[in-house]
Amino acid sequence: MHIRYIYRMGRILLLVCICFGPLLRGQDSLEIVIDSIMYNAIDSMAFPGAQILIIKDDSIILHKPYGFHTYEKTLAVELNHLYDLASITKVSSGLPLLMKLYDVGKFDIDKKVKDYYKKYKRSNKKNLTWRKILAHQGRLEPYLVFWKLAMDDNGKFKKNTFSQSSSKDYPIQIANGLFLHKKYKKTMINQIKDSPLSKEEKYKYSGLMFLLMPDIIAGILKTDFEAQLKVNFFERLGAERICYNPLEYYPLNEIVPTELDTFFRKTLVHGTVHDEAAAMLDGISCNAGLFSNAESLSKLFLMYMNMGVYQNGRCLSEETVRMFTSYQYQDNRRGLGFDKPLLEYNERASYIAKSASPESFGHSGFTGTFVWADPKHKLLFILLSNRVHPSRNQRQLYNMDLRPKLHQAAYDFLVR
Repeated sequence: MHIRYIYRMGRILLLVCICFGPLLRGQDSLEIVIDSIMYNAIDSMAFPGAQILIIKDDSIILHKPYGFHTYEKTLAVELNHLYDLASITKVSSGLPLLMKLYDVGKFDIDKKVKDYYKKYKRSNKKNLTWRKILAHQGRLEPYLVFWKLAMDDNGKFKKNTFSQSSSKDYPIQIANGLFLHKKYKKTMINQIKDSPLSKEEKYKYSGLMFLLMPDIIAGILKTDFEAQLKVNFFERLGAERICYNPLEYYPLNEIVPTELDTFFRKTLVHGTVHDEAAAMLDGISCNAGLFSNAESLSKLFLMYMNMGVYQNGRCLSEETVRMFTSYQYQDNRRGLGFDKPLLEYNERASYIAKSASPESFGHSGFTGTFVWADPKHKLLFILLSNRVHPSRNQRQLYNMDLRPKLHQAAYDFLVR
């Protein structure tokens, strides 16, 4: 059956569900609504393909792939294929390890940057508490465009930054014909160190300190960050298909491409992290870098949703999970790392379902990813897509309000 015919039928099904949705209930009718929205999204070029996973009361209600890796439609999305999680990495890598360290008394969220990161003991960030940083209330700049900072006034890369060929001094491959100097990470650390702080203390989303967290956590643990993440969480949870630098473990055809980068890497970003700063850190940061399929990501978030327990095994204390997933400051919707519902619901500003409870939490990612857990209703929703393909200017995901529509459908049919 021709794919365009399927999408047209999807639009018809969407109209049917809007008209008769109140008369429908149950898993089958939920699937009809989700299918309709997804086919319409793909037809409208919100993304070429996606995975959706919905879990209610620890049971899988819907787990489906949609569409293709790209708009060329040569490779269909399958359930084992990996997506770039983008900022979902923030709550899926460094954060669980910080929660574990908090559990055993090795990390205090009210201690300061200088207490755990000696490189910044003389910086303007030395007295920022980790509570403020994790809740995005630390007065930090949102982001630094590191690759642009490596360029001179003539638009060429400065000396000792990038090379066209790999060598001992240029071991970090960013793309074909683009390799980063081994010491440039120190420059990035100093650029973050020297970045200004806002005068007013209020909620302002920033990924800067998340870029440094692998080094900070490794310093606390006195061992390798990535290895500890795997042992303490991914392997323990049986999350087999979540990792950094996926080309080290999986073939290219099992990894969904992201953007056709026309300004930095000058190629299709495929198998390497979309976020430029994470790429310059050799693919490993807590700001971005993780790849996963929906199933593996769900295991981590089921553990969170069940207050630290997964399949009768406790990974984190209930007290710690509740604290990290709770609001921290007045007029700031964030938990510690986690995003949460707006303090006052605003349909135009919210990217989650109106029915999500105040206890719920999750995160979104720039590449078109979204995960949300609701402990009150025992509902977990995951959407993985590559909405940045072929360009980050593809904004139909936002224009069509796809995340709140899909998320709300799960509540409409599953929560009584």
